Amino acid sequence: MNQVAEFEHMEHEIEGTVGTPLVDDPKMKTRNVDVFYGDKQAIFNVDLDLAQNEVISLIGPSGCGKSTYLRCLNRMNDTIDICRVTGQLLLDDEDIYSKVMDPVLLRARVGMVFQKPNPFPKSVFDNVAYGPKLHGLATSKTELEEVVVTSLQKAGLFDEVKDRLDEPGTGLSGGQQQRLCIARAISVSPEVILMDEPCSALDPIATAIIEELIDELRQNYTIAIVTHSMQQAARVSQRTAYFHLGKLVEVGETNQVFTNPSHQLTENYITGRFG
Repeated sequence: MNQVAEFEHMEHEIEGTVGTPLVDDPKMKTRNVDVFYGDKQAIFNVDLDLAQNEVISLIGPSGCGKSTYLRCLNRMNDTIDICRVTGQLLLDDEDIYSKVMDPVLLRARVGMVFQKPNPFPKSVFDNVAYGPKLHGLATSKTELEEVVVTSLQKAGLFDEVKDRLDEPGTGLSGGQQQRLCIARAISVSPEVILMDEPCSALDPIATAIIEELIDELRQNYTIAIVTHSMQQAARVSQRTAYFHLGKLVEVGETNQVFTNPSHQLTENYITGRFG
């Protein structure tokens, strides 16, 4: 059997997920998740839990569905008219796709940091203050200032910008802008933080700072990160999930997935046979 035929055979053989996608007392629980863009199905029957105070990495080849799945977790896919999500997705046992769930409030609880830093065209201070103002989380100027300073400190940025709070956030370096976006997400006291390739546009030094920050943030948040960098997944996450053609192939302790994967497709990807 040639290599292409071998891969096609393995792809058809994905019947269930290898490993343990479910955890005790999960922060988020997803069952039988399917995602469709019009008539095209992008995600197939995914069962996966996000544990309290863990970093879970979602890895796999381009177009495998990892970002699509991530966007289900705070209903960002709602912004795409032809996208339809089915299955059960729970945050602390609350159905996030329920008609009574306000997507704006959900996205405060499940924050997101995107691939490209996207600060608002506002000052550094106003970037971080925007969410707390919107959601009424600060009742006075003093409280608002406290939230902004605390969020910037948690994002490891305050010391670098404390004399530039009135300057545009867009004037910061790329790595600083990404930490500003993390501070903005933190400012509304989320429970979960989603990160979609947060370091792909950054240089190695800025990447190392963000990775160190992710490890610190895990003490207070549940974090799911999509990354193309297997080295990054190995450095920052406790569990890793491997996606292939819209299916969750394998999930397990990060060290186990990278050193002794249970599925041949996972091993082929990790060893560079495709991807």
